[in-house]
Amino acid sequence: MTSTTTKGTVGDGLLHDESIHAAFNTIVEKVGEYSAQITEVREPTAEIATDFKQMLTDAGKIKGRPLMYPSISSGVGNGALVEMADGSVKWDMLTGIGVHFLGHSNPKVIKAQLDASLLDTTKHGNLQTSYDAVTFGERLIEHASKNSNLAHAFITTSGAMANESAIKVCYQKHAPASRVLAFENCFMGRSVTMAQIGDSAGGRQGVPLSTLVDYVPFWNKDQADAMGGATKFIDYTINRLEQYHARYAGQISTFIFELVQGEGGFNVSNPDYLKALMEFCKAHGIAVWADEIQTFGRTEQMFAYEYYNLGKYIDVCTVGKMTQACATMYTEEYNPKPGLLSGTFTGATVDFTVGNVLLDELSAGGNYGPNGKFAAHHAEFSKQVAALVAKHPDWFPETAGIDGFCGGLGGMMRFTPFGGDKKKVMAACKEAYKQGVICFYCGHGPFHVRMLPPLLAMKMEDWPRVFECMERALAKVAAGKS
Repeated sequence: MTSTTTKGTVGDGLLHDESIHAAFNTIVEKVGEYSAQITEVREPTAEIATDFKQMLTDAGKIKGRPLMYPSISSGVGNGALVEMADGSVKWDMLTGIGVHFLGHSNPKVIKAQLDASLLDTTKHGNLQTSYDAVTFGERLIEHASKNSNLAHAFITTSGAMANESAIKVCYQKHAPASRVLAFENCFMGRSVTMAQIGDSAGGRQGVPLSTLVDYVPFWNKDQADAMGGATKFIDYTINRLEQYHARYAGQISTFIFELVQGEGGFNVSNPDYLKALMEFCKAHGIAVWADEIQTFGRTEQMFAYEYYNLGKYIDVCTVGKMTQACATMYTEEYNPKPGLLSGTFTGATVDFTVGNVLLDELSAGGNYGPNGKFAAHHAEFSKQVAALVAKHPDWFPETAGIDGFCGGLGGMMRFTPFGGDKKKVMAACKEAYKQGVICFYCGHGPFHVRMLPPLLAMKMEDWPRVFECMERALAKVAAGKS
């Protein structure tokens, strides 16, 4: 039971009706029976190919372009495996960029979804809510405040909207400052403002530029080594910041920190580098904003700022994707004035019931730390990549701009075949889908194959099976048959 209300109300009786929950448990068991039928990768079913092709055509027509992948699920899966509407079964190594981190047809998720169906509040917002949204925010802050000064959470519907709330909080605190600092190759979301901050020309093509952004380099070990070490690279970047500060004195409101870059290539930073930049911000009245939309829950700690031991510097933090509902968190000092943050919708009831289950599972123990489950999965992923490199060295030529052929941190995993060539990497991702693995690409040159697997459902013995499919896909691309 994940939904709560006050004792003694009619609603309390409904939410705790034993006969209803007995029926829910029967549904969960029945879903489990169907889910258990999915045990391995499967080819599409020829008999339903025509119907599925029509579904894809209709989807493309409505959207105005074909789907990126012919990826429409049937509605059931089993852990890291998911069945598609064409009858095929695939390893889901992308999880919708996080929404299936608990795996497919997870019985706890099914039960939480059923619990949500009892509440008459389908969509929560500024003027109507149930207590589930409060509980979700309260629990986020409980975890976030263990190693930071974060004290409040404003819940919203998407990562981009969480970031929109964050930038408003920073603007208001440091008004009239209107400039922002960000890392090169960052990604912030698809809203008008976030598209301008994100370092991608394609993401803002045709968008009027009204947001004032200055970029500094993300940590790069190769560049640091070429300069003479980490200290030289830190000094170089601090000098850039000093130039910006001198040029725009009093005009810089915030520095947006992607602690591990997502779309930029699953790039992992250096803690001393981040610390030096954050200390500069603190010394010059610039808000430190940790964008953890993609990192939350996936690194070797629940928050990436905990992994780097930087919590004391954080003024604002955004989380999303795997959390279901998204949130902007801020310290008491950055608590905005009434009227700045509001919204018709903060999320659906199911976002909060499932989001609370996710927080339960993440905090259950054994997931985090250098010897935790997520670190062990990353080590196994790296082992599988190393085996591929040893077996097919011609697929993995020396590639400038990367430190090894695989990288990332915890549940953020990437590897770099074909020298990071964009066309071949994208072809590899599409061929992997055909061979039974859902993955995607990231980076801005070199490009990488990206995985965000459902680590709370993934088994160690799944990895060789995943990479059998990946090997077939890479072989097709290498042979020019994709």
